[in-house]
Amino acid sequence: MSASSPQPGKIVIIGGGIAGLACAYRLQELFGSQPESSRPSVLLVESGNRLGGVIQTIREHECILECGPDSFITQKPAGVNLCHRLGITDRVVSTNEKFRRAFIAFRGKLHPVPEGFMMMAPGRWWPFVMSPLFSPIGKIRMAMDLFLPRRDNSGDESLADFVQRRLGQEALERIAQPLLGGVYTADPAKLSLRATMPRFLELEAKYGSVIKGLMSEQSENSVSRKESGARYGSFVSLDDGMQVLVDAIVAKLPSTAMRLNSAVLQVVPGSRGSEWDVVLESGERLSADVVVLATSAKVGAGLVSGADAALASELARVESASSAVINLMYNRDDIAHRLDGFGFVVPAVESSSLIACSFSSVKFAGRAPYGKVLLRAFIGGALNPHVCALDDDELLRLSRRDLRRYLGVSAEPIFTLVSRWPRSMPQYQVEHLDLVEKIASRLSSLPGLYVAGSAYRGVGIPDCIQSGEQAAESIYENITGSIKPVVY
Repeated sequence: MSASSPQPGKIVIIGGGIAGLACAYRLQELFGSQPESSRPSVLLVESGNRLGGVIQTIREHECILECGPDSFITQKPAGVNLCHRLGITDRVVSTNEKFRRAFIAFRGKLHPVPEGFMMMAPGRWWPFVMSPLFSPIGKIRMAMDLFLPRRDNSGDESLADFVQRRLGQEALERIAQPLLGGVYTADPAKLSLRATMPRFLELEAKYGSVIKGLMSEQSENSVSRKESGARYGSFVSLDDGMQVLVDAIVAKLPSTAMRLNSAVLQVVPGSRGSEWDVVLESGERLSADVVVLATSAKVGAGLVSGADAALASELARVESASSAVINLMYNRDDIAHRLDGFGFVVPAVESSSLIACSFSSVKFAGRAPYGKVLLRAFIGGALNPHVCALDDDELLRLSRRDLRRYLGVSAEPIFTLVSRWPRSMPQYQVEHLDLVEKIASRLSSLPGLYVAGSAYRGVGIPDCIQSGEQAAESIYENITGSIKPVVY
């Protein structure tokens, strides 16, 4: 998102997460065919001592430990397309076909998400009717979705308002909030449905009923009928963890195009004939004709506050939540649960410290040695923000307490690893897309300034990749006056 700018001498990308890396690599692809003398220089600056942002894989005790996301979805093609262009398609691995289901914690026990259930509503009747997750009254209330009228107002509404209106309170508390909470770590009363799950609005508009729409679609899709909660067959990872993707991009970029431990203090109008000056905390000033803010929206707001208060104000409105990921390895014999799924989510009404728990060594092969189990517990989010302020020992105590409750874990873990992600998850609140349009409008008056990342049009890895690549393609078009076809 930005206005046209004159041919630049330097492009500076601020932020070394996956969006910034994808932007840098796409720029290299786009300008690679041009004579070297006419190519703009590209420099990615990162405040920390590593690249990849929330993507971080660590090997320890013969385990592949994902400190952040462990997979990405193939239904959004930007991720798999990037893997293809990097030459690592042969390293993409699918989820375990045998256990493609998830559980929901309810009254201290784990219950399978009914087959065919998609996030908030059933796509098949019999598994839904037989599920103990809902009371008879709750099931009747959910079935009323078949007869309720469409909503006339086309404006945005929260996830909570939509689910309560169409399917009732039990559907919200027992399944929609925990399933979507596991994705967005959000408060459903504030989460924008239009920005996160527009499909359900489309089902209501097209079929007059969410359930009718899901059943109609799933009757044409035999795969989704066999899975619950999400289409787990669409999730993939890399054989040695998500770090493979980061390392593959870094290996393709010149070492001179990346600077670590280079925190940016501010971005201000240029003083030496360039559009912008990027001022580092060290006092160094980098002249740039194009700057890409591949940071969180709030960090971006702080960087441009002195250059454009209106843009900074809009960026600062994108809220974010903190979370922690706790890897724990156990002996398989120390866990009573059969672990015949990919993990479980925990409704807020359970008053648990956990948002969710993933059975990592079940979900993907090779994550733990034989006879061992690797679990990933998730804590924090918008509904439980204070937890992330606790020290590591307390986070471990809380997570182990709840793993004992839900999985029957009877022993100490062999080892643990706590990873904290402060303010890392953007919160797409109601009218979020309108806010994004306001940000885009403001950027249109600031030549050479772009934004990219999870704060705008999607929080998943493919969304971030697409955001970075779209910024690169827009830069290329503005510099050369020609349009390159998008790659997804």
